[in-house]
Formats: sequence, C-alpha cells, structure tokens
Amino acid sequence: MSTQLTKRLVVIGIGGASCSGKTLLAKHIRRTLPEGSQIIHQDDFCPPEDKVPYSAQHPDLQDWDDPETCIMWPEFRSILGQVRKSGQHGAHASHDHLNKQVEVAIQEGVFAKWKERLRQYIEEQRSKGVELVWFVVDGFVLYWDKARREERQVYVLQHGGVWVDPPGYFDNIVWPGYVKAHTPVFEEVERGALKKEWGSEGRNLLVVEPGEGEEGMTMAFDQACEAILQQCEQGAGTVISA
Repeated sequence: MSTQLTKRLVVIGIGGASCSGKTLLAKHIRRTLPEGSQIIHQDDFCPPEDKVPYSAQHPDLQDWDDPETCIMWPEFRSILGQVRKSGQHGAHASHDHLNKQVEVAIQEGVFAKWKERLRQYIEEQRSKGVELVWFVVDGFVLYWDKARREERQVYVLQHGGVWVDPPGYFDNIVWPGYVKAHTPVFEEVERGALKKEWGSEGRNLLVVEPGEGEEGMTMAFDQACEAILQQCEQGAGTVISA
C-alpha cells in the first residue's frame, strides 16, 4: 500500500530591472529542477496598449513602467493565489518565447553541481514523505506592495502587437518607474543595500549583482542556487492540498 506524499510548495522569486538578466537566470534555475517545474513571467501580465496611462511628466509617452499600472495586478495575484493554494494554475498563456532573448550560458561544471545537489535534496525530502512542487516567478516589479533596458527596446505584448521604446523612454520613464517600485525595498536603489525588513532580519531577500557574460551569469546562478537550497533546508515552502 503506497503512502501519499505531502506536497510542499517552493516559490522562487527573481526580481530585477528590465534587461538585468533575471529571466535568463530564472530559466537556468528552472533547468536544475524536476520536470514539471514552471516559470511565471510577470511580463505576461502587462496590460494591453489601450489600458496603459500616459505619463504625467511626459504626456506624449505611455507609461509602461509605473508600478501601479504596468501590471494587471488582479490577474497576476489570481494566478499566484491559485499556485499557493494548489500548486498549479489554470490556463495561462505566455508570450515570452516571442521576445528576443540574449542567451548567456553558465559554466557546465557549476550547473552540473547544482543539478545534482538539488536532486539529492529532492530525493531526501521524498524519502521523508514530502514531494516538492517548484515555481519560479520573475518580474521587474516583483517586490512592489542605471539598468540595461537600452539593450532591449522591443517587447511583444500579451494581447498582440509590439511595443517599441520611443527616444528618451529609458531615462524619463523606465528608470524613474523602477526607482519608485523599489524604494520600499532598498535603502538606496542604485547601491543595493536592503532595508532591514527585506534583509536577513526580515524576508531574507538575496541581492545578486551579475557581471557580464558567462562568468557573471555563472556567479549569479551559483549564489542564487546556494540561497535556494539553504532556505529550503531551513524550512522554506508551504504545505498545499493534494
């Protein structure tokens, strides 16, 4: 007679400015996890063009980066709520595959190390009657309630169509929007020092500053995986209904 496993949900949040490498890091982490683990891209919840307000400071430019309006928050929260409740969600189409991706590899030895360490941890938990359910969530205003956006100025929108950054959009809209969204998290947004309630005395957020190319992405991946495993070993995650 088989014993039903207790399901434990682990949600890995990866936030960062536009074109900071967060989505690519999320995909590398996803590759270390078991088949069936999923990524939720916050970009998939950007509103259609006719729902985006114009900037008060620049009335000729639509403001795709203000944290209050750049995401369809009810829809995004609904999907996350479904995940937290049952470890799965209803129909949700992603357009991430349509966006231009700058592929940066990570060193194979480091990847293999973490794939094996996480496999061992997952098997250890399974031997204790626990089945881990993994979700990775990435987004540019993930922790809201100078980045490298210039490298990617074209975005495919959820409801069809394409957004192209007009001249001056990064300096006038993108960066101010990012600062507004992350001022509650950092002492100084540009310097990366977390406020106490977000650091080791609070939510235990890890700040990773990836360098350029394969070496920089490998460093970020290594640090992120170390933090993920450490948090899991300390009991991160929530029990969900089967």
